[in-house]
Amino acid sequence: MGLSNDQSPLLGGDSLTCWNKKQSGIKRNLSYLLNIITIGIIAYLCIFAKHSDNDDNTGLSLNPQKKKNIIMMVTDGMGPASLSAARSFRQFRDKLAINDILTLDKYLIGSSRTRSSSSLVTDSAAGATAFSCALKSYNGAIGVTPDKTPCGTVLEALKLQGYYTGLVVTTRITDATPAAFSSHVDYRFQEDLIAQHQLGEYPFGRAVDLILGGGRCHFLPTSEGGCRADNRNLIKEYSDKWQYVGDRVSFDQLQGGKNVSLPLLGLLANTDIPYDIERKDSEYPSLAEQVQVALTALSEATKDSEQGFFLLIEGSRIDHASHHNDPAAHVREVLAYDRAFEEVIKFIDNSEIETVAISTSDHETGGLVVARQVSESYPDYLWYPEVLLNSTHSGDYLSHKVVHYKEKDNTKKFTNFIKHEILEKDLGISDYTAKDVDLIIEKANNAGELLYVLNNIVSIRAQIGWTTHGHSAVDVNIYAHTNSPAIKSKLLSHKAYDGLSGNHENIEIGAFIEYITGSDLNQVTQLIKKTEHSPDNNKAKVDDIFHANVL
Repeated sequence: MGLSNDQSPLLGGDSLTCWNKKQSGIKRNLSYLLNIITIGIIAYLCIFAKHSDNDDNTGLSLNPQKKKNIIMMVTDGMGPASLSAARSFRQFRDKLAINDILTLDKYLIGSSRTRSSSSLVTDSAAGATAFSCALKSYNGAIGVTPDKTPCGTVLEALKLQGYYTGLVVTTRITDATPAAFSSHVDYRFQEDLIAQHQLGEYPFGRAVDLILGGGRCHFLPTSEGGCRADNRNLIKEYSDKWQYVGDRVSFDQLQGGKNVSLPLLGLLANTDIPYDIERKDSEYPSLAEQVQVALTALSEATKDSEQGFFLLIEGSRIDHASHHNDPAAHVREVLAYDRAFEEVIKFIDNSEIETVAISTSDHETGGLVVARQVSESYPDYLWYPEVLLNSTHSGDYLSHKVVHYKEKDNTKKFTNFIKHEILEKDLGISDYTAKDVDLIIEKANNAGELLYVLNNIVSIRAQIGWTTHGHSAVDVNIYAHTNSPAIKSKLLSHKAYDGLSGNHENIEIGAFIEYITGSDLNQVTQLIKKTEHSPDNNKAKVDDIFHANVL
């Protein structure tokens, strides 16, 4: 049955009106729906873009004034290849699976560019000043700007806020890295003056509450076995102001940090603490043990305070082993640091206080390569960690052992000593050549040259390569861990001067610490303007064999 005339849509009657109304309503609904969808898409894109630009958009609020513990860790001279070598060495030594990694490996977040203001290749002084003052300075500079103006450090700024502070190292406490956080001098060789600053002899006053490391030498006069040029005995002068420990026995009396009266001055060796490859537990504590004492003591001291602590920890002698091109000592120094890092991770995970640890290197040393072409034929794709395991001493130790051998005039006896004692027993090398033996005998009265000969004999057989006895410009890794979601959200930002994920300038690490703590480096800089920092040319003495050419 067809439509009647009055029902036909062509007639424009009531049926058409109803249809138009229905169609108009549908259009409005569709338009509304499309608007909602469009708004949703735009909102999503905005959020996505913000996440893309800001990796830390978690909605977490960072409170710089909240009580915190800041742990700055430095692997002096350790580059990415150091981790590869130490990891494979440990896997071989302990018969571990290939997926068994170092503690450090689990906390890798980025990398750092290391150049100084004066060179593409930095030294430790400029590298540490980049961390401490958050600015670039020249090679050799300790807590001063390129124009030799003292610059406020994060340690001093946090001390000003009420934080307790500490330094733990395995080299001299007056060496470049700890010095750059706690003193201000024009050149790193001014270690006598650095020691005075660390004890509080400068306008800021005492900034450090806990010191553990080596370097007794620059606190004592030459007449008492030290190396100070002014004949002062700083240990005696400050005996009524600092708790002092100078050996393993007195260190053990600290009871793991439970029997500490701050400020604490721990000078556990005359110069540097021995390499871990020959360190005797009965004579020297490990870096991990020193870290345990420091963390316990500083935690106890701050348990009822409004602020936490700042602690600098350095695996100092990784650098020295690399300067010597000593692979056996090098991998063991890296592993000793990794154990100390593990102690820090445990501390953070068990702490109720907001705590962050940042670990990086000031630079790479040695140009280490975990492979080496040892002949003119096509190179083998391998290296031999077992060679490093067989070496039971550092080249430095063995070179002095040879130099001090008392029967060198007896050629036959001395030659047998070289073959059987040094090469076979101490280095675990049985395939030595006549040329190896002759070269050792030739350098037998020069420990400085001999150690390079011995270390090269080991490196060749391990097929470990080195490109320099100095530093390199290789980017270095950044590791970090925190128990604070708010700090973590900032750490994982890749943006410059916002976080530390991705690749960053070394000065951004100091700036990051300043930001998350709300500290003010400029305020400290104003307070220390009149600091004595220029060298006394009559007293200056360069006794750092690793950096004697760095001014």
